[in-house]
Amino acid sequence: MHSLMGASQEAFKLKASLFTLTTLHLLTADAQCFHQQLKPLVDQTPRFFQQLPVILDLFSLPPSCGPVDFPAIISCLRAYGLIPVGVRGGSAEQQTFAIQSGLALFANIKNESAEPSTKVNTPSLFNHSKLITQPVRSGQQIYAKNSDLIVIASVSPGAELLADGNIHIYGRLKGRALAGVTGNPQAHIFCQNLEAELVAIAGHYWLSEDLQKTSNSSSVQIFLEQERLHIKQLIT
Repeated sequence: MHSLMGASQEAFKLKASLFTLTTLHLLTADAQCFHQQLKPLVDQTPRFFQQLPVILDLFSLPPSCGPVDFPAIISCLRAYGLIPVGVRGGSAEQQTFAIQSGLALFANIKNESAEPSTKVNTPSLFNHSKLITQPVRSGQQIYAKNSDLIVIASVSPGAELLADGNIHIYGRLKGRALAGVTGNPQAHIFCQNLEAELVAIAGHYWLSEDLQKTSNSSSVQIFLEQERLHIKQLIT
């Protein structure tokens, strides 16, 4: 009787969910070169990379680069706390080797939002806002789809804000803020007190090490211009 009851119990449910995955664009198949350049980056902000799921994007690899040593790259990423989950792009041979190495295969479609010719009509897409009035705790992720995100409380380290439009933070930002996540280069981040682990607009990002080099930390706006991030004091 007990075994029959156990067999009839629902074991799981499948639901579609939105998760933001960091994309790592491979520019070389040289695993040693990859390791040498990843180490100092992780050393700058080790907490940011801990348990960070990443997708390996193969679109930027030159055709003559040869086979990708996925086992070595996977081992390197895991050694620094990152979690490689899959690949995007690449040849049929590279994709087969990636699958054999335990990686998932993501849609083989290049992100056209990164192309310079892409134009985004901001007013028609982002005509409302998502308002957050409570502190955003470590481990929380808040996403404002097709809208701006307004936070009038603090954002703790390890918390993440994402918006298709602009992000406004009137408390202290110690976590991560990613605006224009669907490729809108016109998005801005407005912040009253900037102590972030990471800020990004349309895929272009600064880590805390980069932000510490700037003299501005209060009442600032961050924006993208000529494919580079800029920070500027807000006029009060």
